[in-house]
Amino acid sequence: MQRIHLLSPRLANQIAAGEVVERPASVVKELLENSLDAGATKLDIDIEQGGIKLIRIRDNGQGIEKEDLPLSLSRHATSKIIELADLEAVGSLGFRGEALASISSVSRLTLTSRREGSEAAWAVRTEGRDMSTEVTPSSHPQGTTVEMRDLFFNTPARRKFMRTENTEFKHLDEVIKRLSLSRFDVTFSLSHNGRVIRQLKKAQGLREQERRVAAICGSAFIDQSIKVEMQAESSGLSLRGWISLPTFSRSQADLQYFFVNGRMIKDRLVTHALRQAYSDVLFNGRHPAYVLYLELDPALVDVNVHPTKHEVRFRENRLVHDFLFRAIHRVIAEERPGFASSSKADEEGEAASQVSGASGFELNAATQINQQVIEQQDIGLNVPNAQMPGQALNYPNQYSTNNVSVGQMREQSNVYNQLGRGQGAVSATNMPPETANEQTPPLGFAIAQLHGVYILSQNAQGLVVVDMHAAHERIVYERLKTSYAGEKVQSQPLLVPVSMALSSLEVDCAEEHHELFDQLGFELARMGDETIVIRQVPVMLAKSDVEQLVRDVLSDILSLGNSRRIEESVNELLGTMACHGSVRANRQLTIPEMNQLLRDMETTERSGQCNHGRPTWSALDMNDLDKLFMRGQ
Repeated sequence: MQRIHLLSPRLANQIAAGEVVERPASVVKELLENSLDAGATKLDIDIEQGGIKLIRIRDNGQGIEKEDLPLSLSRHATSKIIELADLEAVGSLGFRGEALASISSVSRLTLTSRREGSEAAWAVRTEGRDMSTEVTPSSHPQGTTVEMRDLFFNTPARRKFMRTENTEFKHLDEVIKRLSLSRFDVTFSLSHNGRVIRQLKKAQGLREQERRVAAICGSAFIDQSIKVEMQAESSGLSLRGWISLPTFSRSQADLQYFFVNGRMIKDRLVTHALRQAYSDVLFNGRHPAYVLYLELDPALVDVNVHPTKHEVRFRENRLVHDFLFRAIHRVIAEERPGFASSSKADEEGEAASQVSGASGFELNAATQINQQVIEQQDIGLNVPNAQMPGQALNYPNQYSTNNVSVGQMREQSNVYNQLGRGQGAVSATNMPPETANEQTPPLGFAIAQLHGVYILSQNAQGLVVVDMHAAHERIVYERLKTSYAGEKVQSQPLLVPVSMALSSLEVDCAEEHHELFDQLGFELARMGDETIVIRQVPVMLAKSDVEQLVRDVLSDILSLGNSRRIEESVNELLGTMACHGSVRANRQLTIPEMNQLLRDMETTERSGQCNHGRPTWSALDMNDLDKLFMRGQ
């Protein structure tokens, strides 16, 4: 070991560059964030050889004073924070003052700028050797141009880790896409090797914003997405953006953009909340797509967690998690035939109405009306246990007011016969298409059954095809969930209590949240510093691996502040019950029965997908049908 000594400025900056400058995409990210912080509304990005040979970024921002140009290339030099208190509410994208110094230490860099209101422009150059700078007069409009050449020319070991030109450009293009999604008020132009790759004009209105999203995420995403507009006045949280319909899912989590106060982040808490919101409608192994913007008080989020600023830390984890889950869960629930979600209602100019309750965020008037309708309806549905071909399926035309507890369902051999009885008739339910008036329901009226599997229906636009088993499965499942949620959780004591060895932190957590476990039907008792005993469990989960379930719940609470593991386990069992209790293929239904199923779909949340995430219905309008037969061509 040598004696302790100070590192040279050049070596210190090169070490810092190892954290900030991973590849050309990292350079582009840092430089563009500086431009946006400077108030730029137009950004031109020129790239050569994937960014390894040249990166040139020109903006029309405020510019830099002549005296500040050399200082801007110094480490820990910034205009964005002054004292420690400023870090507690950072409103800018950059603030560390390391980017330009790190980039200039591993490249040949020229910074040219003209300050707003100044008549002259100046340039400063450095080549990463002794970090000396030279300021010279230049010609430049208002704004700043940063030109970086020969990345890692003086650090060959780092340059060996660069990938192919095409790969590096793909990473760089992804940075452009993220930033262009975060700032619709800015024009972006990207060229690679002299060829224009992206030309994204400023997007002011909703339609223009959707066109930009479509240009980046694909038109299929925006065509199959739901617009989100949610706000919690009590906490100051707001969420907007677009989420994909469950039927538009991905095999990988490659189309997920989440922004916090305009900053693109990857956060485990956010991913977990959104994944849970889709849990009832997403096919196994699939991932949702979304472009979402969360706005909150900058003091409630810590962005000073990682040098690249990709990660943040929320000061109120549980508050943010619950808000995201409830907002997205509510929007997905609203998306069913004939019901305009809050986002679509906003597009049509419907007035918004605040709904009080535990969720705390605003929904529109349509949501409130829908809630009242659901509350007035019973979850009953009469489905005979024996489903033989030709046997009538007795759908009730009105819901009964007698709910049956889930505990009773477990003890009855013919559980689904007890869920409801038909009383009376609903107008237009059995109305044939030829006599239907202008008030044709969204799913129309049944005209036939195909191979005992699909219902063919005619609505005002054209043809609707319904998978009757998948649709009925969702209806039964949602009603079972409503019934279970409306009754007190039934528990049973264990004949032999289960002793669990845990860490002291987990035991403390279990003791602190004993009320939560009591509400969920568990009775836990502390038996030592690192031991708890399970004495009582919910009846529904008596045959489950309760020990592992308790461990998972404690893990979620410690990392996320809450857990839905128990609810998910119960829903899994209810989903199995719904699947076995739903109408099967080759089950012949009468026209009234088919029509009643269509009406039930229109009033059931998430009825667009079955419990496994598969679509329950599809539609072809008259234009689609005409194309099939080349009519009018």
